[in-house]
Amino acid sequence: MKLYRYLTGPDDSAFCQRVCEALNNGWELYGGPTLTFDGTRVIAGQAVVKEAAGEFRPGLDLSTL
Repeated sequence: MKLYRYLTGPDDSAFCQRVCEALNNGWELYGGPTLTFDGTRVIAGQAVVKEAAGEFRPGLDLSTL
């Protein structure tokens, strides 16, 4: 099955750690990062994809794969 996640959060080291964790768990970057400003801080986003065994089902916790 093909999996897709979109990680978001303040553009800080914690966000970078989340992206690094996903990459080290077999996820791959999908496209470039996005940035926006919420009036107080910069918010970053990064799409990641992964090919995994099994069949997709609604409610699947993607963060555990």
